[in-house]
Amino acid sequence: MNKKQIFTRSVITVAIAVASSQTMAAGFQLNAQSATGLGRAFSGDGVIADNASTMAKNAASMTLFDAPALSLGMIAINTDVHVKNTQYNNRPINDTSIGGTSYAPNIYYIQPINDKFSVGASLYSNFGTKTEFKDGYKADLFGGLTDVKSVNLGLSAAYRINQHFSVGGGLDVIYGSGKLQRGALPNGKNLIDIDADGVALGYNLGTIYEYNQNNRFGLSYRYSPTIEAKGDIHAPLDFSNQKLKIPLPSMLEFSGFNKLNDKFAVHYSIQWIEWSAFDQLSTTGGSFSKDYQWQNSWHYSLGGTYYLNNDWTLRAGYMHDTSAQGNLTSISVPDSDRNWLSGGFTYHLDSKSTIDFGLTYLIGKDVNVSEKQQLAPGISPSVTATTRANAWLYGLQYSRSF
Repeated sequence: MNKKQIFTRSVITVAIAVASSQTMAAGFQLNAQSATGLGRAFSGDGVIADNASTMAKNAASMTLFDAPALSLGMIAINTDVHVKNTQYNNRPINDTSIGGTSYAPNIYYIQPINDKFSVGASLYSNFGTKTEFKDGYKADLFGGLTDVKSVNLGLSAAYRINQHFSVGGGLDVIYGSGKLQRGALPNGKNLIDIDADGVALGYNLGTIYEYNQNNRFGLSYRYSPTIEAKGDIHAPLDFSNQKLKIPLPSMLEFSGFNKLNDKFAVHYSIQWIEWSAFDQLSTTGGSFSKDYQWQNSWHYSLGGTYYLNNDWTLRAGYMHDTSAQGNLTSISVPDSDRNWLSGGFTYHLDSKSTIDFGLTYLIGKDVNVSEKQQLAPGISPSVTATTRANAWLYGLQYSRSF
């Protein structure tokens, strides 16, 4: 294998590693299913059933509706990432701030068929982020542009077994797309320029135990598939004839809701995310592969709802989620344990229509990063830095029952 082949193979491996890591970064994993859930840090979201968006967390919750229900909204995610104390090839370079704004729309519809059976459809996003280093950044092989989006189309059904137990499930059609640019060249082109997308099928299952209308508990499981992304992969050679296999994590979640009196309710959730499934990235042609050391992570959330009057409902919540990354870190994939501080409200326009607003401040921690890439024999650029990633999430939603 000559030097050009080694260089080309190394460049593509770098591209695969960075693009896929950013797609899967736990630091930017989106809980963006609804503005209602955002306002309570998604605590108890699968069993509260205050609007149709509950089906995104637990399909069995559709049996809690006795009339058709529609919810539609938008969540904006503004990331703020600081890269400081940076040394590129053992030489200090300027600190920088990166990040960007992504938008995650959502829509849900639930149709009860009778007092036992309900069906529904949903469209929302599980992943979406954008980070962009400024032009001229000296460590641009490790920085550059990353822009990732996903769309989840869900078709679900639920059945009430008796007054206490309900079950549900559904099919998920997941579309993902991403753009990646790395390593600006003197001619204005990028050393790495990728624009790829793919579709895969997953499924979800759920159950709810309803002790009474004020006390409910739910358990749900979501199987996530491996996406095979195809598109334009431009480097010293064109590898667009191969697909990149990206394994997504499955999730298991327990939720609870307890209305203590006419004014106040508490709710909570524990979610397990199977990030260990992200063990390796490879292409369908077998030309490239890269091992990872990802670890399973957890979300713990607790919240409260205050029913102020017939017009206003107030809510707040806190979430702690643990990092999915172990020893492997990156300046473009800043990940750490995070804390969510959330608040929101519902305003009842009339007896059948509501407007929801949710706000979350996501707080990360400082992470010491060390990266190195071998591009060719004797050519191994490296970077060390300290990263910190915070984010603001804003949600607005309209819901109606018919």
